[in-house]
Amino acid sequence: MFDMMKVMGKMKEAQAKMKEATERVGRLTNTADAGGGMITATVTGKRRLQKLVINPAMLADKEMLEDLIVAAVNKALEEIEETSAAEMKKSTEGLLPNIPGMDLSALGL
Repeated sequence: MFDMMKVMGKMKEAQAKMKEATERVGRLTNTADAGGGMITATVTGKRRLQKLVINPAMLADKEMLEDLIVAAVNKALEEIEETSAAEMKKSTEGLLPNIPGMDLSALGL
């Protein structure tokens, strides 16, 4: 028989775990480079650019500098997205039952 109180308890537990995981993900950082290390970008789990390092040799070529900055930041953001998703999945694994037709992917589950 379906035990609604048990499900509600699991939902509260899942909610607490999600909050904890979200806070942990926010503290994550990822660094990526472009142009063989000429540009290095560090982003946070909150998808914010935290640090940008530019090799002084790149200052002479404005167009290439701009392209490499975009490439480094995008790479760092893609990688932190993957890391964040894995952290959220690990944190909430086994908390909620597998209910057919219930899509929790929007929650990172």
